[in-house]
Amino acid sequence: MSLQSGIFPEALKTAVIKPLLKKSGLDPTVLNNYRPISNLPFLGKFLEKVVYQQLTDFLLLNNSFDVFQSGFRPHHSTETALIKVTNGIRLNTDDGKVSVLILLDLSAAFDTVDHGILLHRLQDWVGISGSALSWLKSYLEDRKYFVEIGSCVSDYMALTCGVPQGSILGLLLFNLYMLPLGQLIRSNNISYHNYADDTQIYVSLTTGEYGPVDSLSHCLQQISAWMQNNFLQLNSNKTEVIIFGPQTQRESVSSYLHSLSFKPSNQVKNLGVMDSDLNFN
Repeated sequence: MSLQSGIFPEALKTAVIKPLLKKSGLDPTVLNNYRPISNLPFLGKFLEKVVYQQLTDFLLLNNSFDVFQSGFRPHHSTETALIKVTNGIRLNTDDGKVSVLILLDLSAAFDTVDHGILLHRLQDWVGISGSALSWLKSYLEDRKYFVEIGSCVSDYMALTCGVPQGSILGLLLFNLYMLPLGQLIRSNNISYHNYADDTQIYVSLTTGEYGPVDSLSHCLQQISAWMQNNFLQLNSNKTEVIIFGPQTQRESVSSYLHSLSFKPSNQVKNLGVMDSDLNFN
């Protein structure tokens, strides 16, 4: 009935948030040492699984996934994201080229998704309409949560944006929300790969050739503007830059990057720790 009517049951929209220490041994009196764990009704998640499978089949049939998105897709993983990027960089290094990789960091990306924009993506980018679109609209709207700590329970609070934490559909919907980003990066002729909200953009260049770095910088400015327009926040303090290739060429490229206000590192976190020699830990 829910799928036919295009309505997600109201009783299944309330989340119970329980704080959990990030690591055992942390000071339990410090609020920043906790992460919120969202628990949703079992029946709602069962219904989501049905829709998730139907939606995934539809997306695969219509080639709607970004080909360079490895997050929360069938037969994709963190490994496929790493292999794609590192293989491209190794090939460039074998050709005597330098590669510059920028790792973008988003702040609380899943929590700031605008529902109106997401529904626009589903309709105009993916081609969902009718009762299916109505169901997804109903699924997103009028959600609320409360916090539970032992026997203490907070008041109910409304959730007006973001994909539901702890849900089955949330991460897939986030991928669809991000579809225009891939198009934007491709329009700048920049290589990239995504894993959910982790975006990697990179270029290769020969000795004395800095045009690709300028293009990368210009693309980053466009990405930042796109993020703002889509209620996503690019965290410049956690965005990292790293250079690969022959040591002598790295130094000249590093100097040029500094002139553009970039600060390259010798080691970055990229679904693991990676250094300028493509060693992983």
